[in-house]
Amino acid sequence: MHANAALIVRIGRQEGVSDQGIVIALAAAAQESGLRNVQYGDRDSLGLFQQRPSTGWGTAAQVLDPERATRAFYGGAGNPNPGRTRGLLDIPGWTSMSVTQAAQAVQISAFPDAYAKWETSARAWLAQLG
Repeated sequence: MHANAALIVRIGRQEGVSDQGIVIALAAAAQESGLRNVQYGDRDSLGLFQQRPSTGWGTAAQVLDPERATRAFYGGAGNPNPGRTRGLLDIPGWTSMSVTQAAQAVQISAFPDAYAKWETSARAWLAQLG
């Protein structure tokens, strides 16, 4: 878990993502996978962010690559799926959304409010990992 949280922070920093954006990514991955690179999920969901190959996030191998999956979650210029998936940086107005609203805008979860419970932990992880 610690290694994946550190990876999410590192890639966020590399991509110029704000602290709030990194908190959103940490909360999303915590909810979706417990910050583990899981090889199972609902339907064909896989990896840290439970991304689905069938909805354009990449092949099974690609969504199981934690670095690639994180870049896809963030989106923007570093999105490995340009034109196929919308990452956080591609969501208009994400900076004025709550953690839960922004995570849901990317993830499109059946449980849109579930991310909120991870916000405090995500902020603590970011403070610890820098």
